[in-house]
Amino acid sequence: MESHIRIWHQCLKIIEDNITENTFHTWFSPIVPLKYEDNNFTIQTPNQFFYEYLEEKYAKLILQSLFQVTGKQIILTYQIIINNDFDRNKKKYTTSQRDCSTSFNESQKTTLIKDWNSNLNNRQTFRNFFESDNNKVAYVIAQKVAQEPGKDFNPYFIYGGPGVGKTHLCHAIGNKVTEFHFQKRVIYIPAHLFQIQYTDSIRKHEPNEFIHFYQGIDILILDDIHELSGKEKTLQAYFHIFNHLHQLGRQIILTADKIPAEIIGLEERLTSRLKWGLTIELQKPDLELRKKILNYRIRQRRLSVPEEVIDYIAENVPENARDLEGIVTSLIAYSLVDNCEINLESAQKIVGKIVRKKKKQITLEKIQNIVSSYFKVNIDQIHSKSRKREIVQARQIAMFLSKKHTDHSYSLIGEQIGKRDRTTVLHACKSVQNNLDLSKRFRSTMRDIEVFLLN
Repeated sequence: MESHIRIWHQCLKIIEDNITENTFHTWFSPIVPLKYEDNNFTIQTPNQFFYEYLEEKYAKLILQSLFQVTGKQIILTYQIIINNDFDRNKKKYTTSQRDCSTSFNESQKTTLIKDWNSNLNNRQTFRNFFESDNNKVAYVIAQKVAQEPGKDFNPYFIYGGPGVGKTHLCHAIGNKVTEFHFQKRVIYIPAHLFQIQYTDSIRKHEPNEFIHFYQGIDILILDDIHELSGKEKTLQAYFHIFNHLHQLGRQIILTADKIPAEIIGLEERLTSRLKWGLTIELQKPDLELRKKILNYRIRQRRLSVPEEVIDYIAENVPENARDLEGIVTSLIAYSLVDNCEINLESAQKIVGKIVRKKKKQITLEKIQNIVSSYFKVNIDQIHSKSRKREIVQARQIAMFLSKKHTDHSYSLIGEQIGKRDRTTVLHACKSVQNNLDLSKRFRSTMRDIEVFLLN
């Protein structure tokens, strides 16, 4: 088997574990791996629409799987079939290799923005970010930041669960800045790529060049900073970048899945600086917003969907925009495969599968049962005030896993595990994280528990 085919098969195993079965068959089965040479991995897609959707939704996942399989930062190239022959266009997804091995020379600091790679997705703008009561404050502040970067809300910290629009809002700010402040240098960077870049700079003995490069940015957007939790050296580098940019009045934007104080492994000195600006929550979309998102996605795909179907989906899929978009994709696949119109019955089947999957999610009760069984203590002991070592450890691990595997707040977890307050849960999570960092034996214990939990 040729290397590119073998690599792609390994990537598919990783990808399949991270998306629904329906999504996998719709968007990944048609892909053909073509070649792998000079750190360039080329895949073939059936058409332009397929390429655009794949790049927007799953490029990050593909690149992560390629990195996991090869251990290298890969440039992903698409070859698109035109008119069913093999005259193909090529496009490069440059956020991969270019971002992960950026050359930090002075020529990149040019103000000729046409040559500047900001990594912004120009399809995510304020025009297609839909406003409702749940996100109005974050939306209005984001527009203000884009109009006058570095003035009033610096840093601007946006937090919320997955699929609520944090990344979209970041790109919208960046795109608006480049439109009205064309002389400013904007960079959007996911935290995991920031980490890879920093590690690469250490390997090349260029950490100072890395820091100096980012200190030359006018608007720095760091997405998912919680992914840097416990990455002490990377956080130190970011701290120096943050201080420099803030002192110069340059705009800093960050996102995370929780408020700074609740991010385990984030340095106190950085947490305190994040309080200098404004922290805003993006909540799950309400019914009105879910309908807006559905209508937009349906118009975008030029579908004909009855109003009762839109209402049904919006009322029964309350979690986030990604679930809604996944359902629209599933509806397209359903109508193509069965050559039929989209109706309420087909929507009910698709939504039913997603809702059943959601019900299988990990609960606080399941976590406590698994932990108590593993340590051979009962749940009442975990809830008790006992300070016996094995019971304290079981209690803290239950709290840590509850925060890791559910969307519940520290306060709710504490209430459910012995009626404790949020500070107790926060302390427990930090204690477990410290043990994970220091003890190989403890890491092995946690892996064993999570195997039971996830199966």
